[in-house]
Amino acid sequence: MTISVGDTLPDADLIRIGSDGPEAVSVKSLTDGRKTVIFAVPGAFTPTCHSAHVPSFMRVFDQLKEKGVEDVICVSVNDPFVMAAWGDSTGAARAGIHMLSDAQSAFTQAIGMDFDAPPAGLIRRSKRYAMLVNDGVVRLLNVEENPGECEISAGETLLSQL
Repeated sequence: MTISVGDTLPDADLIRIGSDGPEAVSVKSLTDGRKTVIFAVPGAFTPTCHSAHVPSFMRVFDQLKEKGVEDVICVSVNDPFVMAAWGDSTGAARAGIHMLSDAQSAFTQAIGMDFDAPPAGLIRRSKRYAMLVNDGVVRLLNVEENPGECEISAGETLLSQL
């Protein structure tokens, strides 16, 4: 079942690189009592993700904060080391975006956002989406029909809806 506006996010662990290496962080701890933006990409360093999606959230990061968003989180079905390197190379980590790994695709599958694109080497990856979550409940959800597009899931689009 695909997650919808009004649904509560399932609790799953995502992985980040902490001071001692990889560490799990629960979706619940990231969203309970908080206004959070979560956006997901099919893969770190892939063309649209790298040149359009992450930069769109970097451009509107401060404006999202002004609208009361406490955290902006990027999720991808990549390992946490790749996500950390990607956050460094794009400047997203310095901008304040949390680059989190859903290495086993558990969160992505739990919310029904998984897809496969074998010709591109993408298996059990995440659809491209952006959501506003308030206290663990999805308040806005923008899902791209085509994983190579970044229009309705872009940072500017989500900002315009707040």
